[in-house]
Amino acid sequence: MTIFGPVIDVRPLFPRERRAMLDLLRALDPADWARPTVCPGWDVHDIAGHVLNDYMRRLSGSRDGYGGAVFGDGETLPTYLARTNEEFVRATRQLSPQLLIELLEHLGPRLDAVWAAHDPEAPAGLNVSWAAVDVDSPAWLDIGREYTEFWSHQQQVRDAVGRPGATEPELMAPVLDVFARALPYALRGHGRPEGTAAHLEVIGPAGGRWSAAWLGGRWRMATPGDEPAARVSMDQDTFWRLATRGITVEEARRRSEPSGDPEITAAMTTLLAVVAENGDSR
Repeated sequence: MTIFGPVIDVRPLFPRERRAMLDLLRALDPADWARPTVCPGWDVHDIAGHVLNDYMRRLSGSRDGYGGAVFGDGETLPTYLARTNEEFVRATRQLSPQLLIELLEHLGPRLDAVWAAHDPEAPAGLNVSWAAVDVDSPAWLDIGREYTEFWSHQQQVRDAVGRPGATEPELMAPVLDVFARALPYALRGHGRPEGTAAHLEVIGPAGGRWSAAWLGGRWRMATPGDEPAARVSMDQDTFWRLATRGITVEEARRRSEPSGDPEITAAMTTLLAVVAENGDSR
C-alpha cells in the first residue's frame, strides 16, 4: 500500500453524478440561475460555467495533450487557478443556461471515456498537491479529485437554490474517502515516534473511519487501530464543507470532537483547508 492508502475507483460514478446535476439544472427557474453561492462573486450560472471549464480543461489536457493557459510571472498554483477559473467563468456568462446544460451533457461522456482508459494505478496526469508534493500521485487519486470537484459544486448549487440531493452514500461516501487522503500531508509538520496513529471519524450514512500513522519517517494512510494518539470526530456535512471552504476551520472545530495530542488534532481539523488552497476548488 502506498502512502495514499487503498485504491478508490470512482469512474463508474461520473455518469450518475452528472445525471443528478443535469436534472437539477433543468429544474431551475430563471431566477435560480442568478442566486448567489458560497463561492465569492459566483452565482449558480457561474458554478455551471466553472464545471464546464473543468470538463474542457481535462479533455484538452488529459485527452489531447494541450497545455492550455500558461502561468504568469510569479504565479503560484492557487493564484493561477483563481485567475484562469475567473477568466473562463466571465466568458461563459454569455452562454444561456440551456446551452450550458447541452455542453455539459455532450462533453461529460467524452470525459468519462478518458477516465475509463486510465490504469488507476498508473501515474496521475496531474499530481494531487494536497496529498503529497514529494511523491507522484496515482491516477485513481487524480480522478477521485475530479469527482469530488464535480460533486461539491453540485452541492453548492443545491445549497443556493434550496434543493438537497445527491447525498446518498453511493455518491457521497467516495467524496469523503478521497478527501480523507489529505491526512498525511496535513500532518507532515508534526513528526512523532514510529507507529504513532491519528484517527479521523466522519459520522453519517456516507461516513467512515480513517487513520494516518507515522511510519518510516513520514505520515501514511494506515488501517485504523485501537489506540490512536489523537482522534477527531465530525459529521459528514461538516467534513465536506471544511474540505471546500464552505465553512471556516474555526466553525469546523466547533462542530468537531477532538481528543488526544492537541497539535495533531489541530492539524487534522485544517486538513481540508489544504484541499481548497492547493486544489481546484474555489
